[in-house]
Amino acid sequence: MKQVILKSGILLKFMFLVFSTSFYSQIKHPKASPFSEVHQQLGLSKISVQYSRPATKGRTIFGGLVPYGRIWRVGANESTKIIVDADMEVLGNPLPKGIYALYAFPEEDSWQIAFHTNTSHWGDGRKDYDPKEDLFRINVIPKQISYHQENLLIAFDSITHNSVNMELIWASTKVMFPFTVDTHAQMEQEIAKQILENPTAQTYYEAARYLQEQGKSYKQALEYLRTAIEKGGDTYYFHRVKSLVEAALGQYENAINSAQKSLALAQEQEKDEFVRMNQNNIKRWKKLL
Repeated sequence: MKQVILKSGILLKFMFLVFSTSFYSQIKHPKASPFSEVHQQLGLSKISVQYSRPATKGRTIFGGLVPYGRIWRVGANESTKIIVDADMEVLGNPLPKGIYALYAFPEEDSWQIAFHTNTSHWGDGRKDYDPKEDLFRINVIPKQISYHQENLLIAFDSITHNSVNMELIWASTKVMFPFTVDTHAQMEQEIAKQILENPTAQTYYEAARYLQEQGKSYKQALEYLRTAIEKGGDTYYFHRVKSLVEAALGQYENAINSAQKSLALAQEQEKDEFVRMNQNNIKRWKKLL
């Protein structure tokens, strides 16, 4: 009899365990607002955004699904996160390296965008959201676009070494705001570090090419190029950048000589594009002698 009771108890416990597991289990299913992650390089730095992308589904979005005057998580599901791997600025506001929740407060004619330090809230945080935990807020003006954006889109555009615009686009509305970073200061540190450690001809060339492209420190760039040629020998690209730096310094005769060397080396290697660029520069600089 004890054996029967014992077996019955074990069976009941097993059935309860199965029932409990089935009751609390969830079916894996596709999300109505799928998760997305976007990364954007900004000079030597990077901005990443993690968000979910709700669809309009024929609904009025701003002033409807997203009411005016209320906090919005800039997406769906969890709060939207923005990660910056270096110190930046947003409209003059310092944005230290780190992770932030991104919130918006839409109005018909103006929005506030909040960079929030508390990333633990689900969604917009509801009553737990504390404005005192905002790192800062910025004001942006919404614009109407000429096309329909079905799913919320966060994108980056107008990219330079030092700045990029973040764009929030949904339905017929777009807002954007710039991120800036002092890439030149980072590059100065990187160049100094690489030249101090174990520089090669390519190290000096890349340092010079960066300075030439940015229109900075031409005399230093010329010294780097001379060292690159001394260490690495003649190449069409060493002499091409050297010609551009010399022209920027007003040394047109030297620039023509460097361009002629680059042209000859490019012809030997059948680098037609560089042949044409050097020919055009030589023609232009001869007029300036």
